Amino acid sequence: MMENEKKLKILCLHGYRTSGQILKKSIVLRWPESDFTQYRNFEECIAYIEDYMLKNGPFHGVLGFSQGAVLAAALPGMQAQRVALQKISKIKFLILISGAKFGSTNYGTPKLASNAFSKPIDCPSLHIIGEMDYLKPESIILLEAFVNPVVIHHPKGHEIPRLDEKSLATLLGFIDTIQRMLSYDHCRL
Repeated sequence: MMENEKKLKILCLHGYRTSGQILKKSIVLRWPESDFTQYRNFEECIAYIEDYMLKNGPFHGVLGFSQGAVLAAALPGMQAQRVALQKISKIKFLILISGAKFGSTNYGTPKLASNAFSKPIDCPSLHIIGEMDYLKPESIILLEAFVNPVVIHHPKGHEIPRLDEKSLATLLGFIDTIQRMLSYDHCRL
C-alpha cells in the first residue's frame, strides 16, 4: 500500500442468529428457510447504524452477509432518497454475500426502504453468490438493481465461502479499484 493510501474501513452487518465475532471468523451460517416479512424497530436500527458510523467512522463501505446484505444493499438507495444516513458521507462501495432485495420472495419491505431500489444503485458493488444457496434466485434479482456489479460465484450454499484463486483475484481487484477510486477522490480535494 502506498503511503498516501488509507486502509479501507468497512462496516460489517451480519445475518440472523449470528454476531460480529462469528462473521469475523467467517463461520458457515444458515437460518431457517421460512419467509421473513416483518420488521420491528427498523427506523431505530437505521438510526443506530448511523450513530455507530458517526462515532466509529468514517466508513468507506459496507459488507453484509445474509440479512445484513439485504440491509446493506438498500442503504445507498435510502441515502440517495434522503430518508437515511444523512449525517454521514456517501457509502462508497458494498460487498454483499448471499444478499437479496427488500420486497423479494423471502423479505417484506420496511416503509423507510420502500423506494431504495426505485432507481439503479450507482455504487460499486461486489456480490458473492452460492450456487447451492437458497437465496441464489433473490441474489440474481439483486444484481439487476446495481450499475455494473462485480460477481463471484462459489459452489457452496448459504455461507461465507473460502475463495478459490480466481475468485480471490476478483475480490482483490475490486478492492484495488476501490482503493484507487478513493485515492483519486482524495487527491482531487
